[in-house]
Amino acid sequence: MEIEIDEQLVDAIVRDELEQARADLKTLGPVAALVHSQQRHDERLAAAADAPTLACKNGCYWCCYFTVDVRAVEVFRILEVMATFDDDIRARAAAEIRTNAAALAGLDDEARLRHTLKCPFLRFGRCSIYLARPQTCRNYHATSSAGCAQAFREPDNDDIDPEFAPLVYQSGGAHVDAFASALKEAGYDAAVYELNGALAAALADPHGTRARFEAGEPPFPSLVGRDVDPEFIESR
Repeated sequence: MEIEIDEQLVDAIVRDELEQARADLKTLGPVAALVHSQQRHDERLAAAADAPTLACKNGCYWCCYFTVDVRAVEVFRILEVMATFDDDIRARAAAEIRTNAAALAGLDDEARLRHTLKCPFLRFGRCSIYLARPQTCRNYHATSSAGCAQAFREPDNDDIDPEFAPLVYQSGGAHVDAFASALKEAGYDAAVYELNGALAAALADPHGTRARFEAGEPPFPSLVGRDVDPEFIESR
């Protein structure tokens, strides 16, 4: 899907998010800064002029079977939410995370994208970590669920072109690029990891992984993160 970039919209979001994220990272630390950024993220998506065209709603969860990339700071935010779960729910989610991580281990990026499996946080058709859901999930919005359903049924079909709301897409992309840039600028790991693998590593060593992250070191020694070039931001 080709879109025309609204440079005024993108530049305004990038400038504002860079300023606010830098300030929050300095005063609050990375995880609390992410919480504030996630709130702004949702507000910006909702404010996009074409937000009313979105098909995403409760009961539609095709995208919850696609693999997701996360940054380490998102992993630690998710662990904080998992800590509030009842013991049995937390144990089931952790078991499913480990099972998914094992199923995806060794797959390259292309193979992983063609591998569908249920998100460990999908419960009764709804996201159980909705307020802490990853940036990837926040940005995955379609104007028709037909393409999402087809992508689930036909994971090897490269001709599927889901229909997205251009301004929602740009608002979310600009926001994520700005926060990630501020995170990297502050000395924190801003690489992306597969959700289940990163969560499994963090669950195995929650204190060590977070301590390494907050010290500016690679948090998951057994995993190799992938750097992502920002699409909506230039050097500022």
